[in-house]
Amino acid sequence: MLPLLLVCAAALPLAARGTIPAPEEAARMARFVLHTCDWGALATLSTQEGLRGRPFANIFSLSDGPPGPHGGSGVPYLYLTDLEISVQDLEINSNASLTVSLAQTPYCRKHKYDPQNPLCAHIIFCGTIVKVNDSEAGLAKKALFSRHPEMESWPKDHNWFFAKFNITNIWVLDYFGGLKIVTPEEYFSVKP
Repeated sequence: MLPLLLVCAAALPLAARGTIPAPEEAARMARFVLHTCDWGALATLSTQEGLRGRPFANIFSLSDGPPGPHGGSGVPYLYLTDLEISVQDLEINSNASLTVSLAQTPYCRKHKYDPQNPLCAHIIFCGTIVKVNDSEAGLAKKALFSRHPEMESWPKDHNWFFAKFNITNIWVLDYFGGLKIVTPEEYFSVKP
């Protein structure tokens, strides 16, 4: 019975999680999309042999807070290990970009929006990845484990740690006419 309940909860329409913001509310849209998404594409500059210095994108689970319409902090938290190749890149250069898209939700499928269609909103964050300090670790743990409970059982010998994406630049693509630039100050001043 429990697996059926989890499937039903996962299938809740996006509207049940909160109303999608209007295109003129770019900062709110950025917060909304991040809070609605469970994963994103993180791009680093590779340090791997044969790819050194080239862009390299990888998928990471993330969370800005427990699910729900008012639970997000706006800070993307990640659970990382030094064994992961993108994390090895970040140890040399902590600069990265993170893209999250409503394509991973039922919203775009329901409206028959292709993931590349601007109406299937996606947000591009630029910034740096840093380990969280002890005072923020509890918040990061609650944010991530509430959405990704499997993480608690990942191998302890991989030395997992909590990290966050320090946002310096934000681009919103949620309508026709090109990207919208949102400052971190605008972004953090609104609720999803």
